[in-house]
Amino acid sequence: MGNKWIDRYLRILERIEDEINEIDKEIKNICLMNEEISILLTIPRIGYFSALLIYAEVGDINRFPNSKKLCSYAGLVPTVRQSGNKIIRGRITKEGNKLLRWVLVQCAHMAVRKDEKFKQFYERIKHRKGPQKAIIATARKLLTVIYACWKNRTAYDEG
Repeated sequence: MGNKWIDRYLRILERIEDEINEIDKEIKNICLMNEEISILLTIPRIGYFSALLIYAEVGDINRFPNSKKLCSYAGLVPTVRQSGNKIIRGRITKEGNKLLRWVLVQCAHMAVRKDEKFKQFYERIKHRKGPQKAIIATARKLLTVIYACWKNRTAYDEG
């Protein structure tokens, strides 16, 4: 009796895996047919799902006059308090698109492991400010790279 249930669960699991594979193929096809998403795929450690999510959350890049506005939209900029001539920068605002911020942080974690430019940037910030602030700074840098690539309609250049 036990083997019968196990076999049934294994068949269900196999069907679910087939569905996941089919959805992965659809996501890949959608990404490859879209110019903006194809540009995103040239950036280190941005995969099909991440590229599609970033594209869906950002939309038309031309609605952002510069990369700072896009970073602000994602909630990856520090809060600023000002009193007279003194400017105090605090934690990130988190007043932005949560999904976009989340996917960029995940991509930044992967980029610092696999891409030398992002790794060096991360390590430089980490020694001064710690790993959490460094990964947020890396996510912001990743978003500025995304902005530049999209605006110029060019693939990422690792050089």
